[in-house]
Amino acid sequence: MRRTIARAGVVVAALAVLGAAWAHGPTRQKVRESIEIDAPQAKVWAVIGNFQDMSWLAGVTKTEGEKGNEIGATRRLTLAPGDTVDEELYKYEPEMMSYSYRITAVDVKVLPVTNYSSTLTVSPAPEGRTKLEWAGAFYRGFPNNDPPPELNDEAAIKAVSGMYKAGLEALKKKIESGT
Repeated sequence: MRRTIARAGVVVAALAVLGAAWAHGPTRQKVRESIEIDAPQAKVWAVIGNFQDMSWLAGVTKTEGEKGNEIGATRRLTLAPGDTVDEELYKYEPEMMSYSYRITAVDVKVLPVTNYSSTLTVSPAPEGRTKLEWAGAFYRGFPNNDPPPELNDEAAIKAVSGMYKAGLEALKKKIESGT
């Protein structure tokens, strides 16, 4: 009898684990990219520190916003094909040369993510250079189990990582060339 009860307990535990795994859904993904720029921190911050100006990001044709760098400030990025991304500033620390924002509205066909938040941070690097780090956390574009390939975790990570790398490279080129 004890053996039967023990086996039943093992089966119930195994089913509970399987049920939890099956019902879990997506997990929060994280991407962190950084680049060293041959310029002082103040120069890099001067380019990226204004939440209302994201003209340095490739593909952004226009930035419109309200409330400057105040917590709760908003901006709308218009992208080259005419799509838009709405964002809100929730942390701004100029003394730390860092700010954090979240996307409040984007079509998953434009960026295959949901619940996206991001932080840009300027810090010192060796030999008078500056390190710019862009870190984000998000869920894939499809919130349920069995997402289509274009809205799965890999697609979300690839899109965000690609955006960060392209943005950081363009910013480095802009600052180092003085344009």
